Amino acid sequence: MDDDLPPDLGRLRTLETWADLYLTRIRARIAAVERQQAQQQPPAPTVAPPVRPAAGPGRARTPDWCLAEAGIGVPATEIHRGDCWARGRSLVAVSAERARAELAGGAQPCAVCRPDRVLNPQ
Repeated sequence: MDDDLPPDLGRLRTLETWADLYLTRIRARIAAVERQQAQQQPPAPTVAPPVRPAAGPGRARTPDWCLAEAGIGVPATEIHRGDCWARGRSLVAVSAERARAELAGGAQPCAVCRPDRVLNPQ
């Protein structure tokens, strides 16, 4: 036990009551300061998705989503995550909205990176 606290129950209960009241005051002051700061600060801008950095000097950044159109070697249109190792070479970078639309329109999700789990087309 801590040596700086009294040994008897009566004084311990008194300290407990005092600490509870003081904690209530502290929390009220914190709430007041937070309200004051919220009124003074402009609203925070909407958060944009993180931008992936380029892979190296002079290299384009990796797209978030890619579309492999049906053709030679690709039996059906497929959607891939940009970092998928099974995506192949002839891909078109697409936005998340377009990838969702393609999946909803019948494009196949890649069986390796499973973009349908992240995009959740409705």
